[in-house]
Amino acid sequence: AYENEVGVQAPIGYWDPLGLAASGTNSDYKRRREVEIKHGRVAMFATMGYILPEYWRLPGYLSNSYGVKFSEMPNGLAAISKVPALGWAQFFAFIFIVELNVYNEQVNGEPGNYGAGFLGIRSIGIMSPGFKDPETRKKKLNSEIANGRLAMMAIIGMFFQDGLTGSAWGDWSLYTESPLRAFEGELGVQPPTGFWDPAGYCSDGDAKEFYRRRRVELKHGRVAMLATIGYIVPEFFKWPG
Repeated sequence: AYENEVGVQAPIGYWDPLGLAASGTNSDYKRRREVEIKHGRVAMFATMGYILPEYWRLPGYLSNSYGVKFSEMPNGLAAISKVPALGWAQFFAFIFIVELNVYNEQVNGEPGNYGAGFLGIRSIGIMSPGFKDPETRKKKLNSEIANGRLAMMAIIGMFFQDGLTGSAWGDWSLYTESPLRAFEGELGVQPPTGFWDPAGYCSDGDAKEFYRRRRVELKHGRVAMLATIGYIVPEFFKWPG
């Protein structure tokens, strides 16, 4: 029922591994699509909010009464404890006002369309005619959803790396408490990947298990090398007789 909706894009196509839309209920589908678009938009702003302060800060004071300058504010998660309580109150008050009074009604029942125009510029008083051509409009909406999905993955990665290393850019040398560091100097740790354990087999730091798996890896590698040669040689040479 939803294979032709906006957001169904190559190479994956229609993707619903959890079967959330299996019921075919249109209201549920539209609600989830609206949530996806909102989260994508927030994630895009959040991602830019992580990157921009690395290169540029607003001049002057973030709070005159508290004597906090923009230049003194750390980037990323470290800023949470530095923002004054009244600053957090302003954040949540702004979100509350936007949710209830600005983006609270969808145009023509279309998820994520609050009549704000291209890039939401109608919200700040700049009129936008939008896109009249249906194909151009669909392409732009697909781009927004795709970029939002990418941004959601990106901001979670930034949070994770920032929490572990103190930097959104994931400087591995700063994550001194990782149990994986116990095996960084072992044979097989080579550029460009370095220590690579995506499934987390070594996350417990157990040296006995690490060496058992390393023996298995070496044995499998030796057998695979002989098998590969065994495939190639007969194409060019065979024993007589």
